[in-house]
Amino acid sequence: MNNDRTRRPSDPRKNAEALFKPAPPKAPPAAEARPTIPGARETVSLRIDSDVLEYFQSSGPGWQDRINDALRKAAGKS
Repeated sequence: MNNDRTRRPSDPRKNAEALFKPAPPKAPPAAEARPTIPGARETVSLRIDSDVLEYFQSSGPGWQDRINDALRKAAGKS
């Protein structure tokens, strides 16, 4: 077989290497945005004994705030 490269206008190996050169490094992922509003609350799912839930709900609207206040006191954040 003749290794004459005059029939090819360019070197296929160089063309292939140019197509598959290393990609530039990816930018680091952006940090997740946290609430910036003072006193902002997060929605969570929490398992509470049914009798405890009934106790807080029995005194009417605002029972979630009362649970939050009780948890703040227990955590020493009041």
